[in-house]
Amino acid sequence: MKTILNFFKKIIKPVLSRVEASARNEAEPVDARVKIYSRAEHNISRAQISEHALKVLYRLQKEGFDAYLVGGCVRDLLLGREPKDFDVVTNADPDQVRKVFRNCRLIGRRFRLAHVHFGREIIEVATFRGAGEEQNDKQVLNKEGRLLRDNVYGTIEEDVWRRDFTVNALYYNIKDFSVVDYVGGMADHKTGTLKLIGDPEMRFREDPVRMLRAVRFAVKLGFKLDSACEKAIHNDVQLLASIPSARLYDEALKLFLSGYALQTFEMLRHYGLFQVLFPSTENSLAVEDSGFPRLLLIKALENSDKRIAEGKTVTAYFLLAAFLWEPVRMLAKEKMAQGEVEFVAYQDAASEVIARQIRSTALPRHISMAMREVWNMQPKFKARIGSKPSRLIGHPRFRAGYDFLVLRAETGGADPELAEWWTKYQNASENEQRKMTQPPRNAQSNKPGRKRSYPRKGKDSSPKTES
Repeated sequence: MKTILNFFKKIIKPVLSRVEASARNEAEPVDARVKIYSRAEHNISRAQISEHALKVLYRLQKEGFDAYLVGGCVRDLLLGREPKDFDVVTNADPDQVRKVFRNCRLIGRRFRLAHVHFGREIIEVATFRGAGEEQNDKQVLNKEGRLLRDNVYGTIEEDVWRRDFTVNALYYNIKDFSVVDYVGGMADHKTGTLKLIGDPEMRFREDPVRMLRAVRFAVKLGFKLDSACEKAIHNDVQLLASIPSARLYDEALKLFLSGYALQTFEMLRHYGLFQVLFPSTENSLAVEDSGFPRLLLIKALENSDKRIAEGKTVTAYFLLAAFLWEPVRMLAKEKMAQGEVEFVAYQDAASEVIARQIRSTALPRHISMAMREVWNMQPKFKARIGSKPSRLIGHPRFRAGYDFLVLRAETGGADPELAEWWTKYQNASENEQRKMTQPPRNAQSNKPGRKRSYPRKGKDSSPKTES
C-alpha cells in the first residue's frame, strides 16, 4: 500500500497536475504558442549584461542545466535601459545550484532561491516554478486563495504561467542568445501594454500586491494598463486589506522612492489604491481648501522626483511626513480648539495619526520618530526671540524641519516671511544672529526719565531732629 502511495505521489500526481495546468492555460485568453526571437530579431547584447550574470549562466550550462535571464532585466534590456539587477532561472534545484557555486547562499521560505555572491553584486538564481496542486506540503494558500508558501518546481513551460505580466515573462537563452516568448510579451513591448498573464481577477486574488506592482510598472515603463487589468483593479481594491501592513510599507517605498512619485500618486488615486495605503491622507484630500493640502503633496513629490533625477538622496521619513501632515494639522487644530496648548496638541495629534497609519502601512519606529520630530518642530519656528532659535538650529533634524517649513510656505501652509527669516538666520554670523533675536526696543524706553537725586558729598544727609 505504501509503495502504491509513493508511486502516486511521485509519478501520477505530478502528471495530472501538469495536465490540469495545461488545460487551464489553454483556456486563458493569451497566445500560449512559444515564439523564439533570434539574435537578429532583438536588441539584447551580451555587452549589456553583467559579467557575473554571464558567469552564472555559462557555468550552469556547462554543468548540463538550462539557464536563462528572465524578468525585469530582459524587459529593461529590450527597452534600452540599464537593468538594476540580473535574475537567472534554471531547471537546477536550489541544492544543485549550491553545489555548482561555492559562493552561494539559499534564502526564502515562500520560494527557495539561490543567491550567488560576487562581492557587492548578487545574482539571484531561481528554479523553474511548477503549476502545483491546489494544496500540498510545498504549496500553501490561505482561505482567500493567496499564496503563502510556494516551493513547487517544474519546467519553463510551467514557470511562465506563474509570472505576473507578459513583459516580465521573456526568457533570454544563453545557448543561442535568443528571446523565448510564451505569452506575447514581445508584442506587448511594442505596443507599450502592461497585461497580466491569465485571468486578472484570479491573479490579483493570488497576490493582491500585484495591483500596486501594475501601477508601479505602468508608470516606470510609460505603459498603459490592459483594459481587463484595469477592470479587475477597480473590482478588487479591497483585497489589499488582507496584506500585512509591513509588506505594504515596503511596497509604498518602492512606489514613491523610484523617481516617479507624482505620476504614481495620481494613478494610485485614480484606481482607488491610495486610500488603502494612506486612508487618513485620502480623507483629508476630500476636504481640501483652495488646493491645500494637495499642493503640499504635489510639491513634495515633485521635489523627491527631482532629487532622484539629480542623483541625490531622498529620505523616506520626509516624504511620509508630507503625506500625513494634513491629518496631523487638522487633528491638532481640533485639540487646540478644546483648550490644548499648541505644542502639546501637535504632539498628541502626531501620536494618534501614526497609530492609525501603522494599521495600514507599518512604519518602522525610527521612521515614525523622525516624522514626529519634523512635525513637532513646526510650531517652534514661530519663536524668534531670545535663545530659542539658537537651540532649535542645533537640533539634529533642523535641516529637515526647515525644509518642511519652506515646503509649507511655498504651498500656502505657512507665512513666507517666517521661512525667509529662518533662511537668513541660519546663514548669518553669530553677531547678526544675536541682533536678529533681540527683543524689539520699547518706544517708551527712549523717553527721558526722572532723574534720581543723590545727597551731596560732605553734607550730613541724616534726618534732623529737634533737640
